[in-house]
Amino acid sequence: MKIVILNGPNLNLLGKREPEIYGSKSFEEYFKELQNEFDTQELHYFQSNSEGELIDKLHEVGFECDGIILNAGALTHTSIALADAISGIESPVVEVHISNIFAREEFRHKSFVSKNAIGIISGLGLNGYKLAIQHLLEG
Repeated sequence: MKIVILNGPNLNLLGKREPEIYGSKSFEEYFKELQNEFDTQELHYFQSNSEGELIDKLHEVGFECDGIILNAGALTHTSIALADAISGIESPVVEVHISNIFAREEFRHKSFVSKNAIGIISGLGLNGYKLAIQHLLEG
């Protein structure tokens, strides 16, 4: 099974940025753990701070992979274009957030992504990515 993990703005700072919220591990370190745990699966990872690059990547992989795990970061709450890109592809998308977006600022309680995702995992730390992979595999 081919699964693509897409991380949005500022998630390249995991391990450095607000460790009390996001933890002290970089995503690259965590991704290696996922690859080891799911060694029979084809896992890919892409991160961008650019909305357009994330949309382009969704268009590129959204007709060929078995599932997409998307943490759009702050774009979750602002990007109708990202939501439209998800609705235009065939691959199922699981929305993931490291922090509990509903326990944070009011503006984070609205997600444009959720409407087009098959599910959302929020507030379980990096473990949310693992749970999303397991869900896609059980699909």
